[in-house]
Amino acid sequence: MDKLFLEHLKALRILYAEDEDGIRKNIAASLRYYAKEVLEAENGKVALELYRKERPDIVITDVLMPVMNGIELVEKIRAEDETTPLVIISAHTDKEYLLKVVDLHLEQYIVKPVNLKGLLEALQRCLKRISKNHAIVYELPCGYFYDVDHKELRFEGEMIHLNKKEALFLELLLHNKQRIVTYDELQSHIWQDDVMTDSALRSLVRNLRKKLPKDFITNLSGVGYRFEMC
Repeated sequence: MDKLFLEHLKALRILYAEDEDGIRKNIAASLRYYAKEVLEAENGKVALELYRKERPDIVITDVLMPVMNGIELVEKIRAEDETTPLVIISAHTDKEYLLKVVDLHLEQYIVKPVNLKGLLEALQRCLKRISKNHAIVYELPCGYFYDVDHKELRFEGEMIHLNKKEALFLELLLHNKQRIVTYDELQSHIWQDDVMTDSALRSLVRNLRKKLPKDFITNLSGVGYRFEMC
């Protein structure tokens, strides 16, 4: 699987609707390994409420659910929103269901049983739609924003220039903000075939800290760096 796709997926929030608890929890657990957040809904009504409240980046829904089914859910979402990627999962392949969803601009129609490979392929198509319609943007504390696609750091509307290594360093910390990014990872991701010297790393971090509030980037001596979201 493409490394850049997996990195971008870590910035996304997914809404997953499925009425069977066991299936929903298993698939949601798998998705959480790749995505920033996974919201769960046991029927279309709950999913629609979560969609309106949380505005997830991607919606994945089963068809047959109580209270409100998946077809009704995507119809209501499409009536309000023409751009959010939608994926439908169903055990049905007959024309009745296919004809109902053909005009809803789905990214994919997945036939059960669902496997991780099929889900990731669907998410890759969703990401292509997202990149066409809007950039993946991290909202940082203190009024800072980082646009992954355009490699732009902004503060109060003003762009702060980052060189290539600074952008790669910041993205790596943001994509892994729940943990320490090790020196080995920095070598592999940023310097790659070049040698990462102590002085080069210190210089990069010092210059990047000048462009961010000083407490954003913290160091654990002998281990690596992490991004503090306050």
